[in-house]
Amino acid sequence: MINFNGTIVAEDANILTENRAFLYADAVFETVKIVDSKILFLEDHYFRLMASMRVVRMEIPMNFTMEYLEQQMLSLVHHNGISDSARARITVFRNDGGYYLPKTHTVSFLVHAIALENTLYSFDQKKYEVDLFKDFYVTKQLLSSIKTTNRILNITASIFADENGLDNCLLLNDSKNVVEAIQGNVFMLLGNKLITPPVSEGCLNGVMRKQILELARKTEGIEVVEDVISPFDLQKADELFITNVIKGIQPISKYRKKEFTDVLATELLQKLNALIS
Repeated sequence: MINFNGTIVAEDANILTENRAFLYADAVFETVKIVDSKILFLEDHYFRLMASMRVVRMEIPMNFTMEYLEQQMLSLVHHNGISDSARARITVFRNDGGYYLPKTHTVSFLVHAIALENTLYSFDQKKYEVDLFKDFYVTKQLLSSIKTTNRILNITASIFADENGLDNCLLLNDSKNVVEAIQGNVFMLLGNKLITPPVSEGCLNGVMRKQILELARKTEGIEVVEDVISPFDLQKADELFITNVIKGIQPISKYRKKEFTDVLATELLQKLNALIS
């Protein structure tokens, strides 16, 4: 079941031939983690969604309060019996009409949710190998920092990773600097300096990125910097890890011939779990 505009309906009820999200990727979305009927980092998700709607000039309905959208997501996971631990996605799309130029800026929304196995964040102590994806580049612009449904670059990179036996790929921007991973922000530890690209480089303004930056700044002996990461820097790094709100932290164990530790990633993961538990 899904929540379509506040009504819980069968999953195939929103297959519409004029749907602009399907035709033109005219949609924005947020993916949240729900634990014990609580949406983690709700305020950050809500304000990013509102900002995304404003960037693409969608009309924000008067009833789109944080409390209303929270209730819509929680009502679905309760209905589906998965409120202990769930992944929910709310997609907001411009209503039907027009071609590239919409006939309206009003919106509809859809919430879909699936169960997750674990409530706390964790990672497996297994090999996690990445390489660069160089076929297409992330542009350094505001649209790159928000979550739209136009993810064809990420899809193509995922296929490339699968075809080459990789667990993930690091994406480059149009200046050929490392900007993020396929499904998350990237952090690099170099000595005692933890570096992540600034949003101005074209990376997603990630909700988990914000949490990790705040936790790292409170970690003794660690200097936190938002700065450019070049592909050459990766070979000098002590640690690399990826962050997103569903996985939390994913350490990278290998990039080409370089292998990495996960000491800081493990420490930050413990602090993250203490934050949400």
